[in-house]
Amino acid sequence: KLKNEDLRKHMLRFDLEKIPLVALNMSVRKKLGLYLNPKHTVAADWMALAEAMGFNYLEIKNYEVSKNPTCTVLENWQARSTDTSVGKLLSMLSELDREDIVEDLRPLINEDVRKYCENLKKKAEPPLQVPEVDSCVPRTPERSGITVDDDPEGVPEMFDAFICYCQSDFAFVHEMIRELEQTDYKLKLCVFDRDVLPGSCVWTITSELIEKRCKRMVVVISDEYLDSDACDFQTKFALSLCPGARSKRLIPVIYKPMTKPFPSILRFLTICDYTRPCTQAWFWTRLAKALSLP
Repeated sequence: KLKNEDLRKHMLRFDLEKIPLVALNMSVRKKLGLYLNPKHTVAADWMALAEAMGFNYLEIKNYEVSKNPTCTVLENWQARSTDTSVGKLLSMLSELDREDIVEDLRPLINEDVRKYCENLKKKAEPPLQVPEVDSCVPRTPERSGITVDDDPEGVPEMFDAFICYCQSDFAFVHEMIRELEQTDYKLKLCVFDRDVLPGSCVWTITSELIEKRCKRMVVVISDEYLDSDACDFQTKFALSLCPGARSKRLIPVIYKPMTKPFPSILRFLTICDYTRPCTQAWFWTRLAKALSLP
């Protein structure tokens, strides 16, 4: 009986190795924090888990100021590595002798995984709807008829970079257009309010542009950016395409002082900082060079 139980657990864990960490919703992550955030003298806490994930001493010290360090560690692990999965997380907890967490949260984790797999299955199946009544499916063929200069009968419009910004930062986006498009750099930027045709589902079009039409994404970071659901979606979607920033797809830019903490999910990326007078003269050259890379 013991062998059968071990085999059942092994098979379940093997399946979970294929499930990405994004399958775990915020409720499960917060519950993990209830177990791991308190500092234990005996049981392994979030710091031990962060070490097992490969974070160094300085990174772990930075995470201490977070309101929920466990959630922050999970977010950053997910963003920096291609080798993250629910199964690997459970294996780490077991190796740290935190089987209590694994057993207590197993039903919730299994439920999240079930929902994640169901959603994947639904996305893989074509919708049984008449195209005219489906407001979230572009009415033009995929990769065409999305932007102002698209030729529905020809090659879709391509861009050097998608600009992720909130409306309050639009003045800086205008400056970016002047400095990068209307100079010798001659870069082509995708600015949603200027280049995207109205009438299609925002999330569908945004995903298409970031993944297939733009080589890079520039993220304009500000206090207002942190409150934007659209910016949050765009940033996390771009990060999911390039875990560990191997393709240098995502470039964070700061152009004005911030009062809120810099987003933890982007801390591992090199920043282009316009607020430092000593490096301001090099700002546009560095940004243009990064966007010009193949």
